[in-house]
Amino acid sequence: MTTVLSTPTAASVREAIAALREWQHDEAPMQLHPGDIGWNYRFGTAETAAVVRTWSRDGRILAVGMLDSPTLVRMTVAPDAFQDEDLARRLVEDFSLPERGVLPEGAVSIEAPQGLLLHDLLTKEGWGVDEPWTPLFRDFAEAVADPGVRIKAIGPEQAQDFADVLRSAFDTQRPTREYRHKMSAGPFYADARCLGAYDDQGNPAAVVTVWSAGPGKPGLVEPMGVHADHRGRGYGRAITVAGAAALREMGSSSVRVCTPSSNVGGVATYKAAGFAASPGIADRIRTV
Repeated sequence: MTTVLSTPTAASVREAIAALREWQHDEAPMQLHPGDIGWNYRFGTAETAAVVRTWSRDGRILAVGMLDSPTLVRMTVAPDAFQDEDLARRLVEDFSLPERGVLPEGAVSIEAPQGLLLHDLLTKEGWGVDEPWTPLFRDFAEAVADPGVRIKAIGPEQAQDFADVLRSAFDTQRPTREYRHKMSAGPFYADARCLGAYDDQGNPAAVVTVWSAGPGKPGLVEPMGVHADHRGRGYGRAITVAGAAALREMGSSSVRVCTPSSNVGGVATYKAAGFAASPGIADRIRTV
């Protein structure tokens, strides 16, 4: 049977999210999570649908990808299709040929979970590896401790706090109030929580958004940031702990996050919040 590459409509993105939810489990490698698509809704509903790709066979979705930028696709595959040769070869073709509408010519990147046959085929085609990232996990076998700082839910009325912290944390002017409003209007936001840590004067010090994939499945941290004026005071650890506690209350089995290995401070913050680091992983890259 033929594998079909599709760009879903705004309405049918739900099918891709449903597939991603089904594929999440604690033993799985770091992979594309429903929350990654949920976070992308900050750009709008139509804009999110336009960057999602699905690969289906006989009506069943076998792979889901999301263009995190025009030159980076983040993707994963159904657990029983990790070694599906026909699918892997089709993915290599679609990633390699610009006319397929996934990646352009020139330098591009693919984020794919470890264990896919796809990696072997990309290596044979001359694809290299990029700088390492560190996956971090925390299970919820035990209760999550109190974060030790003032935590508030970040609702629409706190949208400016959300934007201000992310602008400072990531040294960018992109986050706006609309990020929070559009993100919460997305179809997956019912399974998300957005929290803020505040100092004694009521100033926003850190924010986090966490995404559940459903009861008994791992949740995701995306994003977490600390305002530059509050760094080094434990707010990163505190807001991450608060996010973990929210996921545990929602029934998640664990929480995961991935950060560049070069981000030594970020890795240390997640470890301080009870996360354990796994061996580094890397995107696949084509440089020419």
